[in-house]
Amino acid sequence: MQLQKIQTETTQAVQALLAEANLRPGDLFVVGCSTSEVAGEHIGRAGSLEIAAAIFDGLYPALQAGGIALAVQCCEHLNRALVVECATAERAGLEIVSAVPYPEAGGAFAAVAWNRFSDPVLAERIEARAGMDIGGTLIGMHLAPVAVPVRLPIRSIGKAHLICARSRPKRIGGQRTKYI
Repeated sequence: MQLQKIQTETTQAVQALLAEANLRPGDLFVVGCSTSEVAGEHIGRAGSLEIAAAIFDGLYPALQAGGIALAVQCCEHLNRALVVECATAERAGLEIVSAVPYPEAGGAFAAVAWNRFSDPVLAERIEARAGMDIGGTLIGMHLAPVAVPVRLPIRSIGKAHLICARSRPKRIGGQRTKYI
């Protein structure tokens, strides 16, 4: 696996999604990532801290530049809890849970985020305004209603399928209603 290529693909994908999602500083952005799938293996079978680091390095600076808060989804062994900065959890009123992700329970990407964040905590659930699912990790439970699929020019990172989404406010009213 070419780590630089993975990092570049990640940067291009996150920049394209940010252009479509119209996020504001402080909004939550969820990422679920199977480094096994990125490497062309079955999810949960061949995690890689090196691939996780390349993906983290490809997306975190772009999110930080826009003031967007990253939430990294753990695997099912930690009930898909999310690694976030403690300040993010406090600002968003998130319920903090007690666990530490590592490659075999939480996943390589969550472990890297835990080690790279300045003050990481694990939150039980969030409602993110946008997100990236790299390799079929099922981030939908952490997206705010109403989730809207976003098709990007980049369809994969490494060998993993990429699915992206943003959310929009619920629409209320009837025939005479005008929406923004």
